[in-house]
Amino acid sequence: MKRQHVITWDQYFMGMAHLSALRSKDPSTQVGAVIVSPANKVVSIGYNGLPKGCSDDEYPWDREGSALESKYVYVVHAELNAILNAPMSVQGCRIYVSLFPCNECAKAIIQSGIAEIVYEDDKYADTDIVKASKRMLNSAGVVLRQLPHRVSVSVNVE
Repeated sequence: MKRQHVITWDQYFMGMAHLSALRSKDPSTQVGAVIVSPANKVVSIGYNGLPKGCSDDEYPWDREGSALESKYVYVVHAELNAILNAPMSVQGCRIYVSLFPCNECAKAIIQSGIAEIVYEDDKYADTDIVKASKRMLNSAGVVLRQLPHRVSVSVNVE
């Protein structure tokens, strides 16, 4: 008899996004992203962090202060890292991301041809950055689909 209660593709890929987020050195926000083909094959994975060659110990992780004293001008977001790390075109793929993409990532998602964003958290929905992001994504025809926040997955080992 086959096993019942198997996790869905959405749970599987969002779980991978959360696992990827654990690689982030950011003390306040860990975000992961997974790009998946229409055939449910993982194309690329990313998390938020500094660019290659930039030491995590030499750059600020603060959220406050001047631009040069905060993390915001230095960190590459999970979505952009996943797009840049992809070994092939991501045209027509979907991206699973734990936090709704900012306007800069939205532009990269649109330009790369990703067709759908599957996300959980939308805690910055009321900010101008996310409003701009949604406006562009909707204009470009990118499908936006929110999953229930942190779907719990139980694993039974027999």
